[in-house]
Amino acid sequence: KILDSVKPYKPGKPIAEVERELGLKGVVKLASNENPYGPSEKAVKAIVEAAKDVNRYPDGGCFYLKEALGRKLDVPGGNIVFGNGSDELIVMALSAYVNSGDEVVVADPTFLVYHIASMVKGASVRSVPLKNFKYDIDGMISAVNKNTKIIFIVNPDNPTGSYITSDEFKRLVASIPPSVLIFVDEAYYEFACGDDYPESLDWFKKGLPNIIIARTFSKAYGLAGLRIGYAIAPKEIIQILNKVREPFNVNSVAQAAALAALDDEEYVKRSVDLVKKEKKRFYAFFDSLKVKYLFSKSNFILVNTERDSKKFFEHLLKKGVIVREMSSWGLMGFIRVNVGSEKENDIFFKAFASVIEGTSKQ
Repeated sequence: KILDSVKPYKPGKPIAEVERELGLKGVVKLASNENPYGPSEKAVKAIVEAAKDVNRYPDGGCFYLKEALGRKLDVPGGNIVFGNGSDELIVMALSAYVNSGDEVVVADPTFLVYHIASMVKGASVRSVPLKNFKYDIDGMISAVNKNTKIIFIVNPDNPTGSYITSDEFKRLVASIPPSVLIFVDEAYYEFACGDDYPESLDWFKKGLPNIIIARTFSKAYGLAGLRIGYAIAPKEIIQILNKVREPFNVNSVAQAAALAALDDEEYVKRSVDLVKKEKKRFYAFFDSLKVKYLFSKSNFILVNTERDSKKFFEHLLKKGVIVREMSSWGLMGFIRVNVGSEKENDIFFKAFASVIEGTSKQ
């Protein structure tokens, strides 16, 4: 009965599917917030080498990757757990801490997997609407009650790209009781860190007992296709998460690639810098067309087309450009576009301008 009300998560359309359906070539995908620059060369070499041993099961505990990541973040290995993407870490936390009838608190709109995975576990979801496309921190604090088990914080948020400041995060952690897990999803951390963005890892190191910090190799590290993420939390929480973790949840090729990518700091810096540079081009482009958009701390931008977003999406698709249509998030008229390579972005600009000129506002 629970599953009757669950709508499956629909990912962005793959390039091959669009090319096949529409008979197109050279389709550009800017729908899934992927790294447009490909993986690190070090990671590619590690993938080739690791492929020789795929007849063997992987290291279930990701020992070498855990040790390397621990050194990089100055975190003991016992405080780290890996997942098949950070999506699995969300499911693991819900499996470990939430029973039917419990409650979780999320923002609205936010990453859809929180709502979907919580409903599958039989939990009630308390959604707190954004204010001016930003988290309503006081509203989320007020939504916590004796039945709340987890509060999910995506920083920066997906799909808005907005973020919680250091002061807001401080107010949040000071107000949430220790019995409630604060799950901080930092999938876009590398793009957002700096300025007044909060360093949640510092709160963990200070001994905050109820925090889980999730990050991923899918975005800045360019390994989305290998599905590998990680969580940092107090040892007691990690031990519980390991009880619900599948034995070989992270494959050996992903482990090897992540280990090599972790060692290529120059690649990550270059990727982040290029995205920030190209993002400025997006802002200037939208400004030139007087199109409304949100400034983003991430590698994507939420755009208000002021048109039927489903039709707008289809028009772009026919021009060989895949973006994310946002009505599933309740954002009517909006699309989300991630920053691609310079060439990909030029193709998007041309297609977008053509659709804007050829369609009328709602």
